[in-house]
Amino acid sequence: MIVLANAGARSLRAAARAVIPCLWRGKYFSSGKEPVENNPVTPMLQHLVYKIKATGPITVAEYMKEVLTNPAQGYYVHRDMLGEKGDFITSPEISQIFGELLGIWFISEWMATGKSATFQLVELGPGRGTLAGDILRVFSQLGSVLKNCDISIHLVEVSQKLSEIQALTLTEEKVPLERNAGSPVYMKGVTKSGIPISWYRDLQDVPKEYSFYVAHEFFDVLPVHKFQKTPQGWREVLIDIDPQVSDKLRFVLAPRATPAEAFIQHDETRDHVEVCPEAGVIIQELSQRIALTGGAALIADYGHDGTKTDTFRGFCGHKLHDVLIAPGTADLTADVDFSYLRRMAQGTVASLGPIKQQTFLKNMGIDVRLKVLLDKSAEPSLRQQLLQGYDMLMNPKKMGERFNFFALLPHQRLHGRSHEINANQSKPSPSPVAGFSELTWQ
Repeated sequence: MIVLANAGARSLRAAARAVIPCLWRGKYFSSGKEPVENNPVTPMLQHLVYKIKATGPITVAEYMKEVLTNPAQGYYVHRDMLGEKGDFITSPEISQIFGELLGIWFISEWMATGKSATFQLVELGPGRGTLAGDILRVFSQLGSVLKNCDISIHLVEVSQKLSEIQALTLTEEKVPLERNAGSPVYMKGVTKSGIPISWYRDLQDVPKEYSFYVAHEFFDVLPVHKFQKTPQGWREVLIDIDPQVSDKLRFVLAPRATPAEAFIQHDETRDHVEVCPEAGVIIQELSQRIALTGGAALIADYGHDGTKTDTFRGFCGHKLHDVLIAPGTADLTADVDFSYLRRMAQGTVASLGPIKQQTFLKNMGIDVRLKVLLDKSAEPSLRQQLLQGYDMLMNPKKMGERFNFFALLPHQRLHGRSHEINANQSKPSPSPVAGFSELTWQ
């Protein structure tokens, strides 16, 4: 990845100003052609303008990385962008049922694979800790099932602000947090239910042990490279300074091939594609870990199976936002290409999905859980909240068909443990994977 990045930087610097104005306009945003009064000069915009003046046009991936995770001005680094007062709301913030059903999924998989004496729950990009909190509540409620299992929680989070919010949500106030900014484990504590919890900036620092991984709306914010097919072949979409206005940005096309083009499939039929090398690296890491130590990964995100083209967009105040306007003040995202994730697993593990959120949650028993909660709720406002949350999660016009579930599992989970069977035994029939088929308890 570092070699690719360095090669790309040299290539782009060599291209300098020899770029092609980009006539393509995004489906979700403009190309920065807004009136000057609608384009405030943010500290991040100033930083990007200086950077582009010094090194030449930058890739969309580099732009996303700077805007979202720059240590000084990054959108995710110093703010709480979730909830009603933020720029977007995620499924766990909408209804407790979502996280509860994911907790059931992990317990179901733990039971189906032999009830290991220990497991790690690892969440990538835990938001405010709401999802982890709902999963932990299920673990507590099913304590009799998990009583002989030693569980630990591991959160991968780059945002200092969000890690503090997660700690407030999840940890026991009476047990002080251990902090070590220079360590791979930069924070440690104990959850309200007495489970050890640790924070990391990088998945590679999480211990390689039997683990269940969850990534909800994590992959969609990883930096993407964008490519446009031209008569001369694939050309990468870059971001440059508008020559007419010195503090505005615009899209341009690279004049020649760039290194990230290597990620495009040779038989690609679309005329515009987005590729995410960082997502591929993470999927390969997850796959190798699961193949080595067991467990599973459950990924939930909006995305497609290799069919969409231009999905790069911004959100600010729960509304679509021009990605080139006021960088640093809005979330940037692109739909996850699940066909790419499947390819990046490279057969190391088995994959299931993507399937629509509506189907997954229905298979997990969301209707039964909703009825139980409604029967227990005498307060009309609470009942209304539960019904509204259910509608948002399940309605095909809302999240029901926009969001997808995708899983990585060891091959033996789907095909039985034939290497453990002697000649006088019949091969066991592996139990169906909950969510991807109807939930059944063993």
